[in-house]
Amino acid sequence: MSQIFYSNPLSMKRTPKRLPLALQIRALIFLLYLIFFTIPYGVFCLLIFPCLNTERRYACAAAWCHATLWILRTVCGITHQVKGWEYLPNGPAVLLSKHQSAWEILGLITLMPRRLCFVFKRELLRVPFFGWVLGLLRMIRIDRCKGHDAFTSILRQGRARLQEGAWIVMFPEGTRTRVGAQGPYKTGGARFAVQAGVPVIPIAHNAGYVWPRNSFTKYPGTVTVSIGPAIPTASLSPQQVNARVEEWIEMEMRRIDAGAD
Repeated sequence: MSQIFYSNPLSMKRTPKRLPLALQIRALIFLLYLIFFTIPYGVFCLLIFPCLNTERRYACAAAWCHATLWILRTVCGITHQVKGWEYLPNGPAVLLSKHQSAWEILGLITLMPRRLCFVFKRELLRVPFFGWVLGLLRMIRIDRCKGHDAFTSILRQGRARLQEGAWIVMFPEGTRTRVGAQGPYKTGGARFAVQAGVPVIPIAHNAGYVWPRNSFTKYPGTVTVSIGPAIPTASLSPQQVNARVEEWIEMEMRRIDAGAD
């Protein structure tokens, strides 16, 4: 099979019809991987997790993420680069990330040097295999119908995870946004960081170009993950922290897009 790799994700805009069949075949191979590897691996995790501690359970989940990124790189031609390693703290933190794709969940788990704790809605626990395994990891589950009580639960669970040495990950926009779009930045992550007394690390990336939301097709290219300077939360209100996070991420998103030309 002949292969053509785009020099950068934005080049897809200029050559949308190149090798459409090849892209569909690669996406199909990736789907088959998810079916024939992920389901058995999920069953394996469900069987072995009761015998493992939290760190080893997370390591098993991270191994699947490593394997999936390898498949994406080998079959779909999706690679990545990271900027701003030096901004990662040697201590507790809240990571607030842009949310465009499913890639960043795999990427953050694989790339970050600490165990990550995601905040997720309880409905995900009903997803076969993925949700069942997720329920056995020490993540933060919330019931969005409970309003104020939901945030109280996040604060309680999140503080416990921070004391265990994990970093908390939240997506301020709440849901995946399409490339070039910006959703409203909710203050939940900033509120948690302020009340927990830990800094916020903003993260920008352009994964939506190679794995658009709700897209079957995966496009060859390089995902740029940019880690920003820590934003201290002492003496700042959640609204001030959130505004700084939004300003840095959206400014960096424009820079990443411009730098890909």
